[in-house]
Amino acid sequence: MPNETPASIPASIASIYRYPVKGLSPEPLPEVALSTGQTLPGDRAFAIENGPIGFDPAAPKYFPKIRFLMLMRNERLAALRTRYDAASRRLAITRNGAELASGDISTDDGRAAIERFFAADFADELRGPPKLLEGRGHSFSDVAMKVVSIINLASVAALEGMIGRKVDPLRFRANLYVDGWPAWHEFDLLGQTLSIGGARLKVVKRIVRCAATNVDPDTAARDLTIPETLQQQLGHADCGVYAEVMSGGRIAQGDEVGVA
Repeated sequence: MPNETPASIPASIASIYRYPVKGLSPEPLPEVALSTGQTLPGDRAFAIENGPIGFDPAAPKYFPKIRFLMLMRNERLAALRTRYDAASRRLAITRNGAELASGDISTDDGRAAIERFFAADFADELRGPPKLLEGRGHSFSDVAMKVVSIINLASVAALEGMIGRKVDPLRFRANLYVDGWPAWHEFDLLGQTLSIGGARLKVVKRIVRCAATNVDPDTAARDLTIPETLQQQLGHADCGVYAEVMSGGRIAQGDEVGVA
């Protein structure tokens, strides 16, 4: 049997996630419509400002993640669960099943309710009053370019072999999880265009992992050393890739991932 070329390796979308609030819990999606040159809709649409940064919601721009509450430094965020309803604009935050804060974030009172929670619960980790930020069509991504993040599940399995224990793929907080590629095959696809459902995405950058991946997404324990393990075993701390949406369209869980 002839060797498979990269274009013929069968692969599919195992799951789709977005993160309405940067650093907080994911929302699984059965399908989503991607738009050319944009992030996954609603992904990192909000962030909790950790001290004033001069963010202008009318003219939003990129700020590095250290300017917000985020898992790399604030691992207790992983113990929180959020629910955001885009229709009602209501954001609710729970921990261990108990609601801690909620509000209609289209209103001053609603935003203030969310901010009061973080001011009290994360007081020792704040550099100034926390503020719930939102920009018009802005995504508080870790990178300035508007991209979709992709994780290869086989690469996570290979990492498990290096560490000797289970690694929850959600530690990598990706938008798309792909099943079927060989481990680390995503790096071979740099510069190539993926065909997923009705969309086309160009793989543009490897993702360098930070200490956020060391935090268990269920327990909030900082219990692994993923970037260090990757560096020791592979000579780099990369896992996953960013892709730019070149042609928009609907994608769904189970869709085939091909090389266009």
